[in-house]
Amino acid sequence: MPILIDNRQNRPLPDPATIAETAHQVLCELDRAEAELSVLIVDDTQIEQLNRSYLNHVGPTNVISFPMQEGQFTDISPNLLGDVVISADTAAREASDADMTFVQRFNQLLVHGILHLCGYDHEQDDAQAHEMEQKSRQLMQMLDGKRQEA
Repeated sequence: MPILIDNRQNRPLPDPATIAETAHQVLCELDRAEAELSVLIVDDTQIEQLNRSYLNHVGPTNVISFPMQEGQFTDISPNLLGDVVISADTAAREASDADMTFVQRFNQLLVHGILHLCGYDHEQDDAQAHEMEQKSRQLMQMLDGKRQEA
């Protein structure tokens, strides 16, 4: 269950081990405890470049997921779930706008990205969007409960 954390920006973040543990808890809850995952934390400039190059969207976004369980070569590494890229700049702005902590917003984006890697999609139709939102809410409640226990 390797979880790689790669921080390529300058904002203060939670400890990489804490981010990895949070991701692991989410994966366990999704019955994907053996999944391999990378989390890349970037700034707005970097995510804007990825957004343009891979999704043909202009401007920065908060999170992008790159699933590795789609396409013709998924059997090569069946536990390799994919990559979650989070913009710390956007996460910080959104946290401030929503009157929440940076860590809360970061964790929401991490959960959102992992759900995409696990096949959840909010862009296809309202029913799938509702299902993804419910699962996200459930996972955040689980994470909040674990933090209160610690």
